[in-house]
Amino acid sequence: MIFDAFEDFAAAVPKMSALAGLDLGDKTIGVAVSDRMLTVATPLETIRRKKFGVDAEKLLKIVTDREIGGILLGLPRNMDGSEGPRCQSTRAFARNLSRLTELPIGFWDERLSTVAAEKALLEADTTRKRRAEVIDHVAAGYILQGALDRMRFLD
Repeated sequence: MIFDAFEDFAAAVPKMSALAGLDLGDKTIGVAVSDRMLTVATPLETIRRKKFGVDAEKLLKIVTDREIGGILLGLPRNMDGSEGPRCQSTRAFARNLSRLTELPIGFWDERLSTVAAEKALLEADTTRKRRAEVIDHVAAGYILQGALDRMRFLD
């Protein structure tokens, strides 16, 4: 089930279950996962996009293997808060994914998450090649960590 309101998504996530955070791009999907206590997001991997069915199969394998209780997608709003074509694409991905899983699916404003990830990788003196390899799942980690931090104030 898809939840537009973050508070509703957070309430639907089963207790003591981890979350997966996704940073959807045109060519890749960055994936991060949380611990069961919902305190720490860990960048996991970057999936090279192919067709929706192939991408969904990889994601759902991660969800099953890691006993994920909810999926959070970064929503790429414009800087003024409006939603453009990338948000529509993300929402379409969520609708298609919701047909394949009963897990709660929610959204988190991802503005500047890639910028923050890039800055952190630069500060860590990561090579350009390595940054290109990890930027998407590091950005997914930023998205998921922001949501986890917000969830602590909802209880």
